[in-house]
Amino acid sequence: MKSISLSWRTFLLPNIHNEGWRFVGIFAAITALLAIIWEPLGWMGVVLTVWCYYFFRDPERVTPDIKNVVVSPADGIVQMIAKVPAPEELGMGKKEFTRVSIFMSVFNVHVNRSPAEGKITKAVYVPGKFFNATLDKASKDNERQLLAMKTSCGKDICFVQIAGLVARRIVCDATVGQEYKAGERFGMIRFGSRLDVYLPEGVEPQVALGQTMVAGESIIARLDSDAKALDGVIR
Repeated sequence: MKSISLSWRTFLLPNIHNEGWRFVGIFAAITALLAIIWEPLGWMGVVLTVWCYYFFRDPERVTPDIKNVVVSPADGIVQMIAKVPAPEELGMGKKEFTRVSIFMSVFNVHVNRSPAEGKITKAVYVPGKFFNATLDKASKDNERQLLAMKTSCGKDICFVQIAGLVARRIVCDATVGQEYKAGERFGMIRFGSRLDVYLPEGVEPQVALGQTMVAGESIIARLDSDAKALDGVIR
């Protein structure tokens, strides 16, 4: 298991995703203009520029060294757990999956990580609307990027990046045939959104509604486990 060195730079000047540099530059340029117009506006711009920098932070994570584990693909809160079919665009039939939905606020890290070890078997981008990502209909109506994976233990899972009310850009580096280890980065979503993970039949989530998740570290389920779901989490 890899370790992470702790220093003042880790907390005050974290690494940021490459997507972020352009936005930090835009915020900084606007801040300079506002400072010329009126100094108090310049200080407000400084605060927003710092927020923008931290929004795109990309910290290192330590993924549990456990075989056949499903980890959270995103930082955020477990907002819904439901028994549903897989997204029809992925062509996975009518089999029942357990969908675990993780909502990211604008204060969460937005870099997304592979929930399991395996190979991407299908990738489908679906343009759509921008409803609040906390709504159930967002999984069918919102802009989203769908990914199906054949895990290293032979089970099929899928995971979906969903744009939200504020989010307007899904970044996905995953392509068909690409292999990932659990916890590896595969993309991000800008400015608040949601990640859904679909667990195959017989695999029960070991998380509860309202639980805080850490991408690449928090365990959602074990693909080789016959453990029962936590009481009261299925809705």
